[in-house]
Amino acid sequence: MKILVLNSGSSSVKYKLIDSATSAVLAEGGAEKLGLDDSFLKYKKADGSKAIIELGHADHKKAIRAILDLLTDPTEGCIKSFDEIEAVGHRVVHGGEKFNSSVLITDEVKEMIKECYDIAPLHNPANMTGIDAITELMPGVPQVSVFDTAFHQTMPAKAFMYPLPYKYYKEDGVRRYGFHGTSHRYVSQRAAEFLGINLEGTKMITCHIGNGGSITAVKDGKSIDTSMGLTPTEGLMMGTRTGDIDPGALTFLMARHNMNVDQMMKLINKESGVLGVTEMSNDMREIEAADAAGNERAHLALQMYELRITKYIGAYAAEMGGVDVIVFTGGVGENQTGLRYNVCEPLGFMGVELDAEANKVRGEEKVISTAASRVKVVVIPTDEELMIARDTAAIVGAL
Repeated sequence: MKILVLNSGSSSVKYKLIDSATSAVLAEGGAEKLGLDDSFLKYKKADGSKAIIELGHADHKKAIRAILDLLTDPTEGCIKSFDEIEAVGHRVVHGGEKFNSSVLITDEVKEMIKECYDIAPLHNPANMTGIDAITELMPGVPQVSVFDTAFHQTMPAKAFMYPLPYKYYKEDGVRRYGFHGTSHRYVSQRAAEFLGINLEGTKMITCHIGNGGSITAVKDGKSIDTSMGLTPTEGLMMGTRTGDIDPGALTFLMARHNMNVDQMMKLINKESGVLGVTEMSNDMREIEAADAAGNERAHLALQMYELRITKYIGAYAAEMGGVDVIVFTGGVGENQTGLRYNVCEPLGFMGVELDAEANKVRGEEKVISTAASRVKVVVIPTDEELMIARDTAAIVGAL
């Protein structure tokens, strides 16, 4: 079964065309910097080389149209028509308490996904854009929604509950749900395979660090705590999101500047984080370059960004009573060597010791800790698309 997987993020759309029978990737690539004037579609050619198509100022729908056109292109494509695609799997960020597993997409499911827009304003609308585009361009093709929140359903109440009046949980479902679950599920399983260990009996901390970022405590293969919450704004400092912040600071700003809820949502989701501190970019590659050039604001943003990752790793190690494996994944976690070093260096007290030479790796599976390190530190490139393809094949195959 040939399955097209669409993974729409806040500023990107990744895709893979996967043969579910063999897990072979037939085509892959991704659109980046969506919403900016210099957005582009990068893809892998048949000979393994990479090529780029400039998209201009593209939104998610334009990017998905470009992906479909590329797949069927007479020269660069790998299929003759859309008819060869038997199913489409979508990453959907938030399922609230409505979904705790992957589901076949129906009109009812679409409406339920839309009901979660308020708590995932950067992602669920983008996810729906992908679903709507496929519905329009490939009518009749079965689509499956794979929710980021599903992996974290194993969290105990003491981890997912907020210290608010209990009625808000019972009546409104206000609790920590967690996100990037498909990625955390994949890299925890793959790290165990790569290291030749069993998930059962292992204490692992998975760090998905990208434009959006989250950290998960994985004990015996199950999520027991995670940094994101009711929405993807809790936890780490991110590209444009605040992460953890005193809620009193937000109400103070609302009162001082006469801001309404929509204005505050825009502030905490789209104008804060690395972009807010630097006032120049939310792209960590550009921030690293600016820091190297002596930009003080970029340096401050990096220090803030790294400190919060270190704090969460330390907190989850304490929560689990230790840690055996730390995994770095995501666009930043897989590629920014300096960040990994700066995050891990303060953790020497608990036995984390990086190998400076091994840490030079970018985007490859590798152990980056020394042989003497009491904690294994590994880079595992995430493959959310493969997990989505597997779930999609299982659901569509059972129809």
